[in-house]
Amino acid sequence: MNKAELVDKIASDCGVTKKLAEEFIDSFVKEVKKSLKKGDEVRLVGFGTFKVVRRKARKGVNPRTGATIKIPAKKVPKFVPGKELKKAV
Repeated sequence: MNKAELVDKIASDCGVTKKLAEEFIDSFVKEVKKSLKKGDEVRLVGFGTFKVVRRKARKGVNPRTGATIKIPAKKVPKFVPGKELKKAV
């Protein structure tokens, strides 16, 4: 399912216009990004948790040259599915 299909589904389920449904989705994504940027978690009980995790620095291999390279530590977003979502899938 892509964004357009999700907008159509939300619009029909909620009885709102597609434009309003798209604004809902855009607002949700914007707020999740803001929270993660601050280092907060976004927890949706039954669905899952969006959070930021820190990856440690590590060594890697350049596939073209075979040379060892150093991959720096960084923060990455992570989604952990909730119990109900796991059960549904």
